[in-house]
Amino acid sequence: MRVRFTIIITVVLLLSFDGFSQAARPSSSFKIARLKYSGGGDWYNDPQEETNLLKFIRQNTLIDVDPVYEFVDITSEKFFTYPFVFLTGHGNMAFTDLEVKRLRTYLENGGFIYADDDYGMDKAFRREIKKVFPDQELMELPFSFGLYHSHYDFPNGAPKTHEHDGKPAQGFGLFHSGRLVLYYTYESNPSDGWNDPEVHGDPPEKREEALRFGTNIVVWALTH
Repeated sequence: MRVRFTIIITVVLLLSFDGFSQAARPSSSFKIARLKYSGGGDWYNDPQEETNLLKFIRQNTLIDVDPVYEFVDITSEKFFTYPFVFLTGHGNMAFTDLEVKRLRTYLENGGFIYADDDYGMDKAFRREIKKVFPDQELMELPFSFGLYHSHYDFPNGAPKTHEHDGKPAQGFGLFHSGRLVLYYTYESNPSDGWNDPEVHGDPPEKREEALRFGTNIVVWALTH
């Protein structure tokens, strides 16, 4: 029997103080889980990023969040309890056959993954995610895509938070049955902008931009 995993979220529209109208409150506090993976990459770096983003979301939307840091192993049963999983790092990653199967099940049945290349993850990420959806290629999303306008307006797509190799920031997606199930930022690195100010020394406006963009990703994931 095929195991089916369904995430139930009672959010129809998530209201901001910027003009969205109220609809429904989530039934329980929203959390982000950091994805733990093998292969040697530092999946665990900068754990304060998610908590800072969640605090920003709580201050600027009516999404009920729990701003705590949690990580999850793909093989853990708890993996399927998170509607939103965050993946980042600087180096290698490797998924086992079982992890590939569980990742696909998760994404095909309501789960969402946001992956951010923190510099040096791109080659391994593309290789491993190809195992999950071998019939798809990561597709660059047009600037008109709804995620870029779901809460705050980003007319030029993903912001350029940190400079890596002088390339433009890009945002890529994978879809299942018409739903964006994975979003990947390359040469953008907004998650570093979620960090505490003293970590990277980013100016306030750059951190604000990154936190707003992270809010867009969460709002889009919870409402589509």
